[in-house]
Amino acid sequence: MATSWVVVILGIIVSLLGWYLTPNAWGYGILGFGLAHIVLGILNMFRAPLRSR
Repeated sequence: MATSWVVVILGIIVSLLGWYLTPNAWGYGILGFGLAHIVLGILNMFRAPLRSR
C-alpha cells in the first residue's frame, strides 16, 4: 500500500511539472506520464495482495 502512495505522489509532482510546461510538446507528454502514474497507483491500491489470494 505504501508503494502505491509513493507512485501517486510522484505522479502528482510529475503532472505539476508537465502542467507548467504545457505550451511545449514536452509538457503534454510529461503531463500524460504523470497522470498515468496517478491512475496506476490508485488502481494498484484496489488490487488484492498476493498473500490473500
